[in-house]
This record gives sequence, structure tokens and C-alpha cells, in this order.
Amino acid sequence: VQLQACGGGLVQAGGSLRLSCAASGLNISTSTMGWFRQAPGKEREFVAAIKWSGGAPRGAPIYADSVKGRFTISRDNAKNTLYLQIDSLRPEDTAVYYCSAASPFFTILLQIPGEYKYWGRGTQVTVSS
Repeated sequence: VQLQACGGGLVQAGGSLRLSCAASGLNISTSTMGWFRQAPGKEREFVAAIKWSGGAPRGAPIYADSVKGRFTISRDNAKNTLYLQIDSLRPEDTAVYYCSAASPFFTILLQIPGEYKYWGRGTQVTVSS
């Protein structure tokens, strides 16, 4: 399984980015998918997650409080790709962003990094003030 994240970059505060995570060796429609981020000197933190298509309980994607209303997680099952639309960027959003996938058909605790089995290498997002 490989998760290849891209789309990061250097943007000014208030700007937008769209991160992508292309999966191979894994059908993302059968796995809960998540985005995490890690700033220098800090622990990896949860950003957003979307349950696999048949997962229970079903519901809307979930977000960390710090990104609600600004970030949108989505996936294109046909392209086997996960996305994170990031709007209204703030300097405190600066971090390496990682996409992750749980084992297929598993129900997990969405906000816990250790619950995810597969991780991409990450893409750097830097926001200047």
C-alpha cells in the first residue's frame, strides 16, 4: 500500500491549497481515511477524517475544532484519491500534512493516529503572515 500526498506549498495567510493523496494497493472506499499534521517540535495532530463508505455509524466527515469551517475533506473513489481543501490559511496551519488509511472495513477511533495502518510521506504547508 502506498499513499502519495502532494499539493503543499508556500502561501500567504488567507490563501488556499488543495492537498491530494493518491492511494495504490488499497481501495479507499473500503477504508476510513484521515489527514493529520505535524508542526516542528509538536506531536502529530488530527485534522480531518472520513469514514469508509459502508462504515457504521455513518455520518458527516469530522474535523478538528481548529480547522472547522476552513478545511474540507473529500474523496473520489473512482480516482482512489483523498483530498483536503484548505481555505483561509493561517500561520498556525504551517505543518507537514499526512494522509492516512485504516485497515479496510475497520471501524476506528478517528482522531487517534495509532488507529491508522497506512501513512503517506507528507506534504509541507507553509503559511506566511
